[in-house]
Amino acid sequence: MSHFRLAAFLLIWAGPAWAGGIVSLNLCTDQLLVLLAPERVAALEPLARDPALSFVAPRAASLPVVRADAEAVLQLQPELVLAGQYGAQATLALLRARGARVVLVDEPADFAGVAKQVGWMAELLGERARGAALVAEMWGRLAAVRPRGGTAVLWEAGGWSAGPGGISDAVLRAAGLRNVGTGGRMGLEALLARRPDMLVTETAPSFPSLSTDLARHPALARMRRMDIAPALLACAGPFSAQAAQALSQ
Repeated sequence: MSHFRLAAFLLIWAGPAWAGGIVSLNLCTDQLLVLLAPERVAALEPLARDPALSFVAPRAASLPVVRADAEAVLQLQPELVLAGQYGAQATLALLRARGARVVLVDEPADFAGVAKQVGWMAELLGERARGAALVAEMWGRLAAVRPRGGTAVLWEAGGWSAGPGGISDAVLRAAGLRNVGTGGRMGLEALLARRPDMLVTETAPSFPSLSTDLARHPALARMRRMDIAPALLACAGPFSAQAAQALSQ
């Protein structure tokens, strides 16, 4: 299939779109764009519509999506392309070579970083008031958290644990929990040896999965635990404060 025919196919698959808007090619930038300027979306990355990963999935369901294909993106004639620091680098290089304005966005490591990023993005999009409202709501949620105290491990699919740094660690600390995760794969025996006061797991998908079944092992039956929606942790955003709130309840 030629590049032109492939681009046309992707545009038909993505649904209606219009020229002059903003294209996002990363789940995390998708969410910021939808929160700050949904009326300017020309297309989002398809994962934006996945409720298991995207906080804005209900709103993204009615917005167009496009794959990270340079020809498909160029067909939209975007005024701006948002992307993450990693992934789709060949596509981004081609977009720049064809004159598209591409802005790369970092992943914040904590809530102060989230506030800074939202403010920067709001400035970029000309949406200062919306950005300020999002940041104020985030700080308000965090201020209402009643710290628990104790240790915790955030155990993800496949036995991976959240280590120091990153939004998952920031969420645990905001909830008053000391993170004793390693940041790498933590087997069942290693987890039991650490004896955390709370085991935090991501809400399991509705379909069977060996990677998530590990968290239901009988050896963990007596361990205090709480499930968090993965969409609150997949990206660092103002919505991540809701994960800290949930842990404090």
